[in-house]
Amino acid sequence: MLKAIFTDFYGTVVHEDGEVIRKVSQEICATGKVNDISEVGSYWWNEFQTSFNRAYGYSFETQRKLEYKSLEKTIQHFNSSANAEVLSNLMFDHWIKPPIFEESKQFFEMCPVPIYVVSNIDRDDVFQAIKYHNLRSTGVFTSEDAKAYKPRSELFEFALNNVGLSAGEVLHIGDSLSSDVKGASSIGINAIWVNRSNREVPTDIIAVRNLLEVYNTCFFD
Repeated sequence: MLKAIFTDFYGTVVHEDGEVIRKVSQEICATGKVNDISEVGSYWWNEFQTSFNRAYGYSFETQRKLEYKSLEKTIQHFNSSANAEVLSNLMFDHWIKPPIFEESKQFFEMCPVPIYVVSNIDRDDVFQAIKYHNLRSTGVFTSEDAKAYKPRSELFEFALNNVGLSAGEVLHIGDSLSSDVKGASSIGINAIWVNRSNREVPTDIIAVRNLLEVYNTCFFD
């Protein structure tokens, strides 16, 4: 029996920071030695992912720190005169006041079971975004709580332990096949992929195009 929903937040309930990242990349491109803007995105992503994958347990660092450090290295790599603090703040401002998907509030209001946000973004940023949109979340669990990021199991396990439920009593929803679907599934939590961009759906994956379609799945029969 379904007793709670875990949901990712950025990219699932509210918009990701893709537009901001493009603006930041354009600024680095305009002020540095870059042949193609795609080089900036690739280098920045690789720097971030390298640090991100190492950030757990005693080596954990917040998402803000990881983003700032990777951005600073990217600016230096391309000999850009851009200001890392100014550009980072563009992203951080988005995190606390992100645009919301049009059906998200209705999804929260209609849900017959408690909804818990499970996010890789820093705790204070998530709380501010939830407050900004006046969403009724029963609780919030972030990477800061578990000292680990999805798709690692620690964050999912931390959330389960704190709500006092087993993996089989929870449904996780998210827009990332790797972080959300595979991460949750690795410890036995059923998962739904929010596929807003209409990508090809892998075999054995339950996908929806928006949050309200979750209520049309087998979990709510």
